Amino acid sequence: MSKIYYNKLVRDKTKEVIEAKGASCEVRTVIDDNEFQQELLKKVMEEARAFAYARTPQELLEEYADMLVLLDTLMVQFGISEEEIKKALELNIEVKGLYNKRHFLHWSDDDKYESRESPQGLS
Repeated sequence: MSKIYYNKLVRDKTKEVIEAKGASCEVRTVIDDNEFQQELLKKVMEEARAFAYARTPQELLEEYADMLVLLDTLMVQFGISEEEIKKALELNIEVKGLYNKRHFLHWSDDDKYESRESPQGLS
């Protein structure tokens, strides 16, 4: 069997799952905290992409759980408490609102509007 190179952070049971299928793999433990944090941050894009492709309620639920595990790990890694998360969430909603009105922004002439979500500064 030929090797498929992933070179990415994986969940704790991934090795067991692969070996249970009769396949083999090589893993290493990421010891350096900075490397671990960087690998976790890379996983955010991977998990967000998977979440964006989910179409059924079951797929959404599974991807949501994956995202929560990742985000919880990141918060612990950066020393952010549940209380800080709760306060940040409340402030975020207070400042930006929710999605209840389903607004879709076509354009704006507000050249001061900033967003980190897109290269054009709009999202």
